[in-house]
Amino acid sequence: MKFNTALSFAGVTLLNIAGSLCQLDVCGRAPLNSKIVGGGSAKAGNWPWQVSVHVVGFGHHCGGTLITKDWVMSAAHCFQRFGVSNIVMYFGRLRQSGSNPYETSRTARQIITHPNYDDYSLDNDIALIQLSSSVNFSSYIRPVCLSTANSTFAAGTESWVTGWGRIQPGGPFPNILQEVMIPVVSNSDCKYAYWTFFTRNMICAGLLNQGGKSICPGDSGGPMLSRNGSLWIQSGISSFTGKKCDHPNYPSVFVRVSRYQDWIKSYTGSNQTGFVAFNPTSNSNYGRVPNLLLFPLCLIFSIITFTSHSPFLKII
Repeated sequence: MKFNTALSFAGVTLLNIAGSLCQLDVCGRAPLNSKIVGGGSAKAGNWPWQVSVHVVGFGHHCGGTLITKDWVMSAAHCFQRFGVSNIVMYFGRLRQSGSNPYETSRTARQIITHPNYDDYSLDNDIALIQLSSSVNFSSYIRPVCLSTANSTFAAGTESWVTGWGRIQPGGPFPNILQEVMIPVVSNSDCKYAYWTFFTRNMICAGLLNQGGKSICPGDSGGPMLSRNGSLWIQSGISSFTGKKCDHPNYPSVFVRVSRYQDWIKSYTGSNQTGFVAFNPTSNSNYGRVPNLLLFPLCLIFSIITFTSHSPFLKII
């Protein structure tokens, strides 16, 4: 009996270990995405962790990323006016209208916004959404890897942003998921642009003094990612920008994911989320990118503009 019990215990332990390792086996791998440079409309499976967060009766509201089979990560400001009963999330989606043969959907079991989220400055603009039931992974639906607390994203690091946001300020919302590559902007340059609104919990990206590539209304909650070998690692969550979304003096601002490793793990479980360190010294092929490789594209970001309440930000 003791022998059988020991074997049973060992078997359960091995299964638990295998289950925890499974996340790192699949996170950040997009077998259908061989893209290195460029931008424009994505293809099915290019970004298998991309989530379209819908408000029932209104359609696409924000972006998000699948981080485990049970959890989605997004921006806190996306859920200030909507609760669990209002939210439906789509996985494996490419088009907002038309056929999406690889798609599945889930409702929300609970929505957890960061306890220190500031609606004025958008500091700690991060939320976790637990799915009503687990999703099954496929080539079109996979979790992303998240950057660890010791990750470093130096100025110029190549970053990709995806979403269904406006193509240009005041322009239409695209039907097909859009993708754009923009480099990380230094903390000092971002601080200069946003003053006290920029905190250590944020990371910026864009083309300073050029503009034309940015997050725009509708991209909120979606990912900013960098490639580390064969893995895609999420460095940021689309949060806000200043003035119009392609202004050359105001880079796009993202939640710095690496600042929230412990908080995320406290809900998703220590062994469930794929955290991976981003080491810029080993990413020379994916670090600094000449601007000539980037062509104009303005993605969707958040629903934010100017107001007398705040010189930069407002959720509308």
